[in-house]
Amino acid sequence: MSIQPDLSIIVPLYNEEDSVAPLYAAIINAVAAFGVTFEIVLVDDGSKDNTVQRAVELAQTDSHVRIVKFRRNYGQTAAMAAGIEYATGKILVTMDGDLQNDPADIGLLLEKMQEGYDIVVGWRHQRQDKLISRKIPSRIANWLIGKVTGVPIRDNGCSLKAYRASLIKGIPLYSEMHRFIPAMAAMAGPRIAEIKVRHHARQFGKSKYGLSRIYKVSLDLLVIKTVASFTSRPLLWFSLLSLPVLGFALIAFAYTAVVVLIDGSPVPLPVAGCALIFCACAIMLVSSGALGELVYKLGDVRERDFSRLTQRIDDHSSVSQ
Repeated sequence: MSIQPDLSIIVPLYNEEDSVAPLYAAIINAVAAFGVTFEIVLVDDGSKDNTVQRAVELAQTDSHVRIVKFRRNYGQTAAMAAGIEYATGKILVTMDGDLQNDPADIGLLLEKMQEGYDIVVGWRHQRQDKLISRKIPSRIANWLIGKVTGVPIRDNGCSLKAYRASLIKGIPLYSEMHRFIPAMAAMAGPRIAEIKVRHHARQFGKSKYGLSRIYKVSLDLLVIKTVASFTSRPLLWFSLLSLPVLGFALIAFAYTAVVVLIDGSPVPLPVAGCALIFCACAIMLVSSGALGELVYKLGDVRERDFSRLTQRIDDHSSVSQ
């Protein structure tokens, strides 16, 4: 049976053949001073160059290196999620594979984790990227994310982060969600810290990101806000959503009543039909909220009952001994 390492370093790679070897060497030099057991999880996101071959060569000479390979390109979040799933360390550190994150900063993350934090986020305070296409959109996005989620982090887009495995492995990731992990984890009440880290200009290849990410990030932000808002009080929020629909239904019913009762005209079927549809939608929304409330409350009650049962069993075991 293998021993669980103290640290897992997760690195998504996509067409980074020239960066793999120097990145590996930098990670080894940085981690060697910590005196911890570790593993390096390299996740190839369907690279079309020799990235996989370079990673395999490293794995053949060093048992610390593990490789996860995708058949095609699924995106950074999918690669990050796969690395998190396969990682076995107690603390997980994620970072980019383009040498812009500095492995020497891993020590700073671990020192902060030792203070009792569950998530430590890197902040690229001297970011070496283009102003118009990268820095300005990033600042706007970070401000917006902080306002919407209530988690004011300066640099959500920095991949250099450290997590306790027990926390991060329970968070589902898809689309561009890897940058929202602290916001998503905030519902569990973790202790989150942010520290300054170094950021270097890209040495090899070209950036895989552009302004096209804004659309995906905006949708993901909407999803996170919806989940965070609906989780604990679904009936309230679904009822609020039903109010505009119900308002349209009442207006349509009122118009129909005026046309039929006052003007004496035939029933306006399109308007009356829309009124019925809007009314049915409002009822469905409220019913969905009630169902969500029931599921949430039952799950909460069962969790508390299970906790009490477990405590009783533990107490009985201790008495028997």
